[in-house]
Amino acid sequence: MPQMGVSVAEGTIVAWRKRVGDWIETDEPIVEISTDKVETEIPAPSSGRLVEILVEEGQTVDVGVVLARIDGGARPGEAHVDEGPQSPVPSAQEAPGVQSPMPSNGGGNGHAAPISPVVRRMADEHQVDLSQVQGTGRRGRVTKKDLLAFLEETGHRAPGTGHSPEPLLHSESPYREEEPQAAPAGSQPLSVMRRQIGEHMVRSLHTAAHCTTVVEADMSAIEAARGRLSYLPFVARAVIAALREYPTLNATLEGDRLTVHDEVHIGIAVSLGEDGLIVPVVKNAHELSHEGLATRIRDLAERARSKRLTPDEVSGGTFTITNPGAFGALLATPIINQPQVAILDLEAVTKRPVVVNGDSIAIRPMTYLCMSWDHRALDGALAAQFLSAVRRHIEGWDG
Repeated sequence: MPQMGVSVAEGTIVAWRKRVGDWIETDEPIVEISTDKVETEIPAPSSGRLVEILVEEGQTVDVGVVLARIDGGARPGEAHVDEGPQSPVPSAQEAPGVQSPMPSNGGGNGHAAPISPVVRRMADEHQVDLSQVQGTGRRGRVTKKDLLAFLEETGHRAPGTGHSPEPLLHSESPYREEEPQAAPAGSQPLSVMRRQIGEHMVRSLHTAAHCTTVVEADMSAIEAARGRLSYLPFVARAVIAALREYPTLNATLEGDRLTVHDEVHIGIAVSLGEDGLIVPVVKNAHELSHEGLATRIRDLAERARSKRLTPDEVSGGTFTITNPGAFGALLATPIINQPQVAILDLEAVTKRPVVVNGDSIAIRPMTYLCMSWDHRALDGALAAQFLSAVRRHIEGWDG
């Protein structure tokens, strides 16, 4: 099961596109999966013959679990030794951590329509029989939106009880797992997503030698040019220009091997609200203008929030930009997105008095550019030079 964002801990098999014995070409879609953020087809990592399917349709497994095995030594046209009756999904023994599929909600093909982990937990918490919920997803799958609509329509009424459970409050997240019987008043376990984010962040802190450098930038030139666009694509374009001047920051560090990349693949952190966050990647961002970056960023963000990203769109980043300033934040120390060596934090643009032209005071739209960087790969002088270059491109924006 591939990793589909830092806060995704598990995924559900929706449908197998190949049967045991089928020949598969590299990058050919082999299985469709669903997580709480993405529904996508997973391509085959190599050519070969599919010899074993280990996880059946409808089952939910943790990230990293092997889903199937491909014989890379087989050749096209060779006879396949059939060890038993074939079916689109051969039977498999239950393994630890693998959950049984939910009852069918109408797929029309004899297989249960898989249910995502979040929907399953929400249904269990509110005592909802999912067979009573009209699904609008693929093969009639019940989505989170379907279940929330059902809960609202029925007044959160639990079947057969004649009364309504507690309403969905912020303090009662639908993603939480059952609380311990002896839990202190007001306590609440973290959701699977929040635990996954936490593990990823702690791992990054334990891996990288985090340092943060901050510069202040005057956004007047961009303010005059941006029209209805946000600041983000302009800053991304300035970052790309600075990465061309200081390519060591467009790099990944794995173990003791630093790889400096020619192509700039910019990761853009996208908040999914209570669902966590995901970092889709604008591939070959150096080839795009600020208008092109704006279009790509908007498209990726929209598809991230509707769970329509592909695995390739959440991997391969060489530098990440996060934008909490859109929510009014003024200063932050972001955690590096491993295995990259730096992450830039774009803060809120606010008007404040600054000294200009040596001894005059003027009101200007200002922002802080905060960059966390890995001291194993970089030094403070280089980080400061890079940020100064970003600021120069921002303040000298000429379109």
